[in-house]
Amino acid sequence: MDLLKNWSAIVAIAGAVAVTTTTLPAFALTLEYERDIGRPATFQNGDFPGVPGTLAVPQGIGVQDSTGHIFISNGRRIDRVDVFDSEGNYLRAIGSTGQGPGQFDEPADLRFNPINGNLYVGDVFNSRINVFEPNGNYIKSFGRFNGQLEGRPFFGPGGMDFDAAGNLYVTDFSGDFVRVFNPDGEQIRTIGSPGNALGQFSGPGGLIISENTGRIYINDQYNGRVQVLDAQANPLFAFGTTGNAPGQFKEPIGIDVDEFENIYVADSQNSRVQVFDKDGKLLTIFGEPTRNSAGEIVPPPVPISLGGTTPYGSPMDLTPGKFNWTAGLHYDKDKIYVGDFFQGRVQVLKVDRASVPEPASVFGLMLLGIGVTAGKLKKKHQQLVK
Repeated sequence: MDLLKNWSAIVAIAGAVAVTTTTLPAFALTLEYERDIGRPATFQNGDFPGVPGTLAVPQGIGVQDSTGHIFISNGRRIDRVDVFDSEGNYLRAIGSTGQGPGQFDEPADLRFNPINGNLYVGDVFNSRINVFEPNGNYIKSFGRFNGQLEGRPFFGPGGMDFDAAGNLYVTDFSGDFVRVFNPDGEQIRTIGSPGNALGQFSGPGGLIISENTGRIYINDQYNGRVQVLDAQANPLFAFGTTGNAPGQFKEPIGIDVDEFENIYVADSQNSRVQVFDKDGKLLTIFGEPTRNSAGEIVPPPVPISLGGTTPYGSPMDLTPGKFNWTAGLHYDKDKIYVGDFFQGRVQVLKVDRASVPEPASVFGLMLLGIGVTAGKLKKKHQQLVK
C-alpha cells in the first residue's frame, strides 16, 4: 500500500468536461459512445402509432442474464416494457395502458429478481409494483406508495433493487423514504425520513445495492446528491450538491454500480452521465445537452397530461453524446445503457479501462486521450449519418 500514489486530472474531452481521479495501481475510466437502441416515433395530438422499436421517456432499463435481452420501460401513454435482443433488434412488448392486471400507467424502474429471474416493474401512477415471469407472463402486483405532493409532478415508486436475501428496496418519491418488501411482497420496514440531513431524503429516485459490498446507493434528487448507506441501511456519507459544475447534480435519476464499486449516475437535467469511485470522487463525465440553432439548451416538452402533443424535445439532436435529460441507467458487462429521456432512444456507452501510468507520463497520456476520444466520436458520428 505504501507504493500507492494519488493523482487527478481535469481535461476537456470532445466539448465536455472529463475528470479522472484514482489511486495507483488502478484503472483510468472513460465512456465511449457505441450505438443506439430504439428510436423516436411521430406523435400527433398525443397519439402514439405503436410502431415496434420506438421509445418515449425510457426510464427503467435492464439486461436479462439468461438471454442477454434488453428490457426498457416505455412511458407517456405507450405504457409497456419493450424487449430488444442483445444487438438492439425489437422483439416484443410486455403490458399495455390501464389499471388492470399487468397493465401500466407510466412504467418506471425495472429489476430482475436474482433468485428466480422474475421481472419487477414500478407502475408509477397506479402506485404499485407489477411482477412478471421471465417470459413476460403476469404474476401479481403489490405495494402502495404516497400520492402526489404540490410542486412535484412525479410520485409513486422510484428506483428499486434487491438485496442478497431477495428483499426489494423501493424509493417512495413523495414519501421521502425507502420501502422494503420481503419476497412475498409484504412491507417489512422503511428507511429514512424527509429532510436534508444524512439519512434523510427529498424526492429519492434511483437506488442500487452493490453485489460486492451490500452498500445502498440512492439518488437524493431534490437535495442534489447521492447518499451511501451500508448493508444494514445505516448512513455512511453523501456526495454532490445542486448545480451543473463537475460533481454536482440537477435531480439525478438513474444509478448503478460496477464490479469495481464505481458509481454511474444519470444526472438528468444536466443531460450527462457522471462516474464516481467508491468514495464519491469524480472519475469522468460523458454527455451534453441538446441545443437549438441559437445555441440554447432545448427544454423538455410540455407534459401530455398538461396539453402537450409529444414526449420529445424540439428540435431533437441524435448526435452521439447529446441528451435531452438522462434518465434510466443500467450497467452490464462494461456497457452503460442510458435513457435519452426526451429523444426516444437509449444510448449504449462502452466503459474503457486502462492501466494508470506513472505520474511523469500522465500529461502525455491526457493529450493523447483527448485526440483519440475526439477522433472516435467523429468517426462514430460519420458512420451513423451515412
